[in-house]
Amino acid sequence: MTSPSDFIKELVNRTCLQRYSVALEQWQVSLIWSFTVSIFCIGGLLGSLVAGRLISKYGRKQCLLLNNFVAIFGALLMLLSRKAMSFEMIMVGRFLYGINSGVSLSAHTVYLVECAPKRLRGMVGVTVATFISLGKFSGQLLGISELLGTEQRWPWLLGFNGFTALLQLTTLPLLPESPRFLLLDRGDRLACDKALKRLWGNKDYSTEVEEMMKEKAALQSIHNHSVMELIQNRTVRWQLLTIIVYFTTLQLCGINAVYFYSFDVFRAAGIQEQQLRYTALGTGLCELSTSVACFMIIENMGKKVLLFRGYMGMSATLVLLTITVYLQTQVSWMPYCSMVLIFLFIFFFSSGPAGVTAPLPGEIFTQSFKSAGYTIACTINWTGLFVLGMLFPIIVEYLDYFCFLIFLIFCTACGLYVRFNVPETKNRTALEIAAEFERMHCKSGESKDKSTDPAKLSETITWCLLTEV
Repeated sequence: MTSPSDFIKELVNRTCLQRYSVALEQWQVSLIWSFTVSIFCIGGLLGSLVAGRLISKYGRKQCLLLNNFVAIFGALLMLLSRKAMSFEMIMVGRFLYGINSGVSLSAHTVYLVECAPKRLRGMVGVTVATFISLGKFSGQLLGISELLGTEQRWPWLLGFNGFTALLQLTTLPLLPESPRFLLLDRGDRLACDKALKRLWGNKDYSTEVEEMMKEKAALQSIHNHSVMELIQNRTVRWQLLTIIVYFTTLQLCGINAVYFYSFDVFRAAGIQEQQLRYTALGTGLCELSTSVACFMIIENMGKKVLLFRGYMGMSATLVLLTITVYLQTQVSWMPYCSMVLIFLFIFFFSSGPAGVTAPLPGEIFTQSFKSAGYTIACTINWTGLFVLGMLFPIIVEYLDYFCFLIFLIFCTACGLYVRFNVPETKNRTALEIAAEFERMHCKSGESKDKSTDPAKLSETITWCLLTEV
């Protein structure tokens, strides 16, 4: 939306002048523009609230397929908005894009994690952030004036999401439904075996099936839990707290503030105004390339290590960035230090929090809690994005670059929480992760002794789940 912003504001003015013979003032145009941008988050929140129920009822694949029609309809509204002289069509299109994103973020992540073998689950989960970074970079690239960022072609820029939806609509039917959904939710062992064979070939997947059967046996009498049941269930309180901490910090880690101030830093470094858009491509390319690197190393390093190092690195960078931005008008070479720190901050963000956080609910919750876990996570994500979008201009107005210190608190607190309260999830099932949470936070010495045996602790967690129901 950044590239065509001037053209959209002009459309708002021309529409009101033609329709109502009223010339809007600048603050009125800005208000309409802010609402047009923010309504995406409202749609995303609505989509995330219904996503859990949809993916449990219709399945992951079917939910993703039907969700494409929402994006296609939104794209059509975007494409026709200028011709129809209606900025309201852009608002509705943005709202539909938000719903599509809210549903997709849950359904797509669950589908990927459940289709991947346990040894590749972390690597596959990171691809969610990788392709989000690719989407950002593609939007920046398509938005330059040499491509779609012109007065004549900007509706095609806004409607480009429709083409990606068409691509998924034509290719996704070639893939099977999630094997875990088929076995644990539908109880169809034959369909599960068929899906695994199509996904993994003729390799031996008996271990994964055995683990799924154990989870199915443990949760045989347990239905899919609602959000309220998840909140009230004491056996998963640490998993729930982890989701709240992770997704809250993801929005309040300062990445949006760093991007916001990057243009001021680049200007201070002497980059010409007409070249700033190409510099912005550099930040998007940095995020994309780092996310790809994270994809390659996550299985060796582990998610806990990446998250801890990522947030601690971001904290240190924010301290230094506050100092360099403060001194950039006093020391001639300081803006160049700020440029390096901006790219370093993006590196730490993309190499840890951005890649690891999104698939987390699908890994630390058992099947019956998974949909509710994603609903809570995505609700926090979209609410945080909306609130930050509304309050950030006010924060900047009063605190300027010292706003980095607010984000520093969240990054440091989350890093310490990861270090002392979260187990490593690499190559572990949901029941094993639950057992590790219980071991880390068990209070009695007797329980601590028992918790050293993963098998016994897994049985304890299963019994707790059953007794809670």
